[in-house]
Amino acid sequence: MPMSLPSGAVSARLIGQDTLPFSIIKKCNPRAIASYRDIAFDWFYERRLAVNEPIGLMTTDTFEKCMPKPMADNVGLSAAKPQTSPKVGFVSLGCPKALVDSERIITKLRAEGYDLAPDYAGADVVVVNTCGFLDSAKQESLDAIGEAITENGRVIVTGCFGVEEDRIRQAHPSVLAVTGPHQYEQVIAAVHDALPPLHDPFLDLVPAEGLRLTPRHYAYLKISEGCNNRCAFCIIPTLRGDLVSRPIANVMMEAERLVKAGVKELLIISQDTSAYGLDIKYAESQWKGRALPARFHDLCSALGELGVWVRLHYVYPYPHVDSVIPLMADGRLLPYLDVPFQHASPTVLKAMRRPAAQEKTLDRIRRWRQICPDIALRSTFIVGFPGETEADFSFLLEWMREARLARVGCFRYEPVAGAKANELPGIVPDEVKEERWHRFMAVAQELSAERLAGMVGRQIDVIIDEVDDEGALARSQWDAPEIDGSVFLNGEANLQRGDLVKARITHADAYDLWGARD
Repeated sequence: MPMSLPSGAVSARLIGQDTLPFSIIKKCNPRAIASYRDIAFDWFYERRLAVNEPIGLMTTDTFEKCMPKPMADNVGLSAAKPQTSPKVGFVSLGCPKALVDSERIITKLRAEGYDLAPDYAGADVVVVNTCGFLDSAKQESLDAIGEAITENGRVIVTGCFGVEEDRIRQAHPSVLAVTGPHQYEQVIAAVHDALPPLHDPFLDLVPAEGLRLTPRHYAYLKISEGCNNRCAFCIIPTLRGDLVSRPIANVMMEAERLVKAGVKELLIISQDTSAYGLDIKYAESQWKGRALPARFHDLCSALGELGVWVRLHYVYPYPHVDSVIPLMADGRLLPYLDVPFQHASPTVLKAMRRPAAQEKTLDRIRRWRQICPDIALRSTFIVGFPGETEADFSFLLEWMREARLARVGCFRYEPVAGAKANELPGIVPDEVKEERWHRFMAVAQELSAERLAGMVGRQIDVIIDEVDDEGALARSQWDAPEIDGSVFLNGEANLQRGDLVKARITHADAYDLWGARD
């Protein structure tokens, strides 16, 4: 039976194959394992099927067989092997938004002829994309930088933790360069300084949709950068700045390119997805012959026309979010909403400076379920926030039981340097945080087990993520990759990644389902 990653496991995985001219180093948070994206042009995928070779093994010989002979002659494949290219190793830490930043950097490097090394020993230089959201994440970043220096010696640092250059250089003075979040050009310039590029007309080919670190069948689509909120526990605006929305036509063009390249599921991400377009005053741009405003609802409606799974993440519960629930009921969006509630106690929420009206949240959840009964709500919470009393925590547990969220995560509060929450009175002792975390997770597990038990006997749509000799690992429409549960299809070894199939659920535990194809 395919195995899911145990809860709490921290994994590091080398992604790529020896037959690829490039691969990728990827270190992940718990459950955040992504596979390397198959790379080729749309026409190349089609031609490869004709020569009966597996997608993902891109060799010079295969490329030449797929090409018309005059084209192969023009790029010199018939006469000479490509020259050796400079090789970059890549370590990517943190959230899906950071993963998209890594993809953009890698796409640019590949366009300039760089290879990506499968290990430290094969890299001429290593880029570490860091996370700086929590102190524990900063320490993980410092550890990753130290490992790269030990194993390779030539290291460039970027990402959210890069804003603390002095701290990084104090711990690791030998790093070649340090840049901050989404500073793509500065990272590329640092790579150029450490390792000048070579031009090669064959290696410089990059697919129109860019290079990605996810499997071919799903992709993260970032619609904006930054955040206008000033939550007391968060330093993201300091790291990434205020909200900057992409023009809606640009978002839709990227989405369409991804779908044409074989993506079956789009995961919409940003720091504040439901605030999309606010900063650009919902400016219209032309898409498919019509003027499309940069509004949350209009974007969701347009994405729903692409004929693939569309999943919404990081959606603050502003009132206008209600307007997209009918799109879920109609099947244009997945019935899944990732809403970072963070807490339920009005006192704690006020101290956190959380946006959106929270007082009537339960009423809104009831209305959402009236419109779309199958909607699954995912959220994250913080326990042990300064000033949180036992009464506040008990209120949260009761709220959880009434809200009956499908998937939840919980963090013990950490006093991140620079966060306004550090100035608040009422520090909660670590042992109390730990005790509350365990109580919270016990309630979450109980609610999840009850919900999944109700799925037994139902026929549901699933998407295939992995296949081996023992069967297939899939996900339902209520489960996002890497963070939610799985559907195990034992014995179904003849499926392919990205297949959408129907399965009848036969068994459930607290977090995962088992089923069989009808």
